[in-house]
Amino acid sequence: MPTEIIMPKVDMDMATGRIAAWHVEEGASVAKGDPIFDIETDKAAMEVEAPADGTLHHPVPEGTDVPIGAPVGWLYAEGEAVRAPPTEETPTQEVPANAPDGETETETPTAQPSAPSTETLAEQDKPRATPKARKLARDAGIDLATLDGTGPRGRIQAADVAVLEEEPGKLAAPAGFEQEAGPLSVIRSKGGTGTPVVLIHGFANEAAAWSPIEAHLSERPLIRIELPCHGKSPKRRLAGFADLVSDVRRASDDLDLQSAHLVGHSLGGAVALAIADTRASRVDSLTLIAPAGLGPDINGTLLDGIGRATRAESLGPWLRQLVADDSVITDRYVRAAMMARKDPALRAAQKAMADTLFPDGTQAFDLRPALGRIAMPARIIWGKRDAIIDWRHALAAPGPVALHLFDGLGHMPHMEAPDAIGQCIAATL
Repeated sequence: MPTEIIMPKVDMDMATGRIAAWHVEEGASVAKGDPIFDIETDKAAMEVEAPADGTLHHPVPEGTDVPIGAPVGWLYAEGEAVRAPPTEETPTQEVPANAPDGETETETPTAQPSAPSTETLAEQDKPRATPKARKLARDAGIDLATLDGTGPRGRIQAADVAVLEEEPGKLAAPAGFEQEAGPLSVIRSKGGTGTPVVLIHGFANEAAAWSPIEAHLSERPLIRIELPCHGKSPKRRLAGFADLVSDVRRASDDLDLQSAHLVGHSLGGAVALAIADTRASRVDSLTLIAPAGLGPDINGTLLDGIGRATRAESLGPWLRQLVADDSVITDRYVRAAMMARKDPALRAAQKAMADTLFPDGTQAFDLRPALGRIAMPARIIWGKRDAIIDWRHALAAPGPVALHLFDGLGHMPHMEAPDAIGQCIAATL
């Protein structure tokens, strides 16, 4: 019998995991312990190793949500005949390949067919639909019989129910921008030798934010990745933090680096931590500057103020709250920041992104379990006068993670004290 590859449990409250990416294609051979696929949940991301030697067959497609403990693929030994997946031979549960989040349907075979009852016949007359689709239709007063299903065997999915009020990030396009395709913007510096440094900026910022500390890192190749909906990267609608990580991880994988030093600020710090958690063998060190994801609270009013600003005069007061010494945020800096945000579609995309990642002024993702799994050299840098994320979130770090806490700095220490922060990062390298 082939060896099952099982969806593991990462968090205590985890019921399903999403197949983020396969590292090997169907029909490829792997050895026990080789990285074989990535999973993602709302709170964590993880790289899974092959449980045995063998050839991969019947992998569950990327993007599929799979219940914990259910098989996601099978490894066949050398010379073993490849047949239909065991779950197709003895069906116990159907996990549709293209089912949206949280939409699975359980089917158990009966030992002997029996004559259908009147109630059973009535059920068969009902349109096939997922539980979520039925709820959306019921709440909106929509007759399922009037809808065409796009799921397996014509089953109606939640996305087939035109209820714009429910899950706007998935069912309705946020007003003001159209989703764009294409890879994220990646900016490489010239010169430098050795292991490169990959820099990931924070929310409502862009790659240029790293300029103050680059002089301390210039001996190495520098690679700056711009988040979706920022800088020159495409504007996208994100279903959640896992989508954001998938975008940035794909850009990181496309660099084809054997190893790298990861540095991330704020939201970029959360993304860097998630990538280090799933690509540990390729990350030599991790530096997180005021990272998101280590606690629930965040200054939603400040985020909203930055998102609403359409002129330098209204943007400046909000930007000055990001630092302890507001003289660092000059009028020239504010005008340049507003120039980068002059596109209404970009502002709309960032607002939609903030609504998804920070609903009601709350961080909707938790990376503390990931921080506990980090094995590479890691450090957290934080200003104790941070007005957007409480520096005490850093205290969630386990003992091996170095903490650098600065009394007189705010949320952007690399801008306020570039020499001190640059030296901290350089010491890691």
